[in-house]
Amino acid sequence: MERRTILKAAGASAAVLGLGATTGCGGGSGAGDGTVTIRYSWWGAEERAKRINRTIALFEKKYPKIKVKTDFQTYQSFWEKFQTQASGGNPPDVFQNAVTFLRKYDKRGILLDLRPQVDAGHLNLDDFRAGVTEVGEVDGKQLGVPVGSNTMALVIDKKLWRKAGVEPHAGWTWDDFFKALKTIRDRTGVPGDTGYFGIMYLYDLYLRQNGKAFFTEDGLGFDRADLTEWWQDGYNRVRAGIVTDPKAVAQDLPKSSLSAGHGASEFTWDNFTVRYHSEGDSTYGLAPIPTTDGKHTGQYLASLMLSASARTAHPEEVARFIDFMVHDPEVGRIMGYDRGILAGTEQYDAFKPADEINKEIARYEADTAEAGVLGTITPHPSGADTVEAAFLRIGGDLGLGKVKVSDAVKQFFDESQAAFQA
Repeated sequence: MERRTILKAAGASAAVLGLGATTGCGGGSGAGDGTVTIRYSWWGAEERAKRINRTIALFEKKYPKIKVKTDFQTYQSFWEKFQTQASGGNPPDVFQNAVTFLRKYDKRGILLDLRPQVDAGHLNLDDFRAGVTEVGEVDGKQLGVPVGSNTMALVIDKKLWRKAGVEPHAGWTWDDFFKALKTIRDRTGVPGDTGYFGIMYLYDLYLRQNGKAFFTEDGLGFDRADLTEWWQDGYNRVRAGIVTDPKAVAQDLPKSSLSAGHGASEFTWDNFTVRYHSEGDSTYGLAPIPTTDGKHTGQYLASLMLSASARTAHPEEVARFIDFMVHDPEVGRIMGYDRGILAGTEQYDAFKPADEINKEIARYEADTAEAGVLGTITPHPSGADTVEAAFLRIGGDLGLGKVKVSDAVKQFFDESQAAFQA
């Protein structure tokens, strides 16, 4: 699973799934015969590692003078290790990245601006799906190149929604959504949602629907009154029984309460849908994001991407590696939607999902794009990763009744201010 799934399980020890320790200092190494070695790190589970290793074999066959040394871990362990490597001046040459970390590590001089490699012809930024390359741009610099994209969605238990006689639809409002949750609870005995109010990315969409955003370039884009209203509303719905008790959510981990049958819907990234089908025994599907005005969802394309170290001794080789990984059609067929809907058009066209789950994910993104609701991603300032973790943790404590709404809001803003100043 990706970012939100791992963060929901924070506090549990994460196993390190290493494929070989990285070595060297200040980037990859060279050999007397002209062969260079670059280090590539990412987070994910073993299945992703198997797929990536197959793509590396293809790359090394095409570029026999470039060897790739790999390292992969769980999300939390990856960033803990990366922080240590970056502080010691020894980050990997190329690594998986996300928008949350771009400004943070650019501010520290860790990330390589890939624009000169584009200008030199070593990296192609053409042939991408509309809008995705913008996710990796910061202040005119190309700090990452997308490998896959996704957007927020509502995953529903179709059987429970049908049993309750309710159906989501494009353009429905938050009032419609909350009315549906109550109907589901009243007619099936199952809470309608697993806990929407603790999801930072969903709150970002709600804010965008109302002319604001979670982040600005240097801080938060909302005030204490905004968050008080959002969290108080969520807490009230937990107490009313239409949102799953956070204690049950915690007990269900590492499974989702949706797949455990303790909730009828859950907001998450669209490509996470595969999780519920593998965990649960019901039928799950994707539904539209509720709106404030019946039109605007606030959605945008987010992306996993590949970034490079500013300290790499082999910027050209790293650029060629990234170029291969985001454009080669066979790489696209191997990776599929493991990291989201494929970002490059050549890879997108090369992979044809055979199973209904991935077909539905592809349809959802295509329908969302055709609806014209997608906007530009909200910029994430340095410290955004710490702020996201705080939002999830404090929102969880609020749901459990460990803290009052007013105290939770104060704590969040205090921690956010400290994170931005770090």
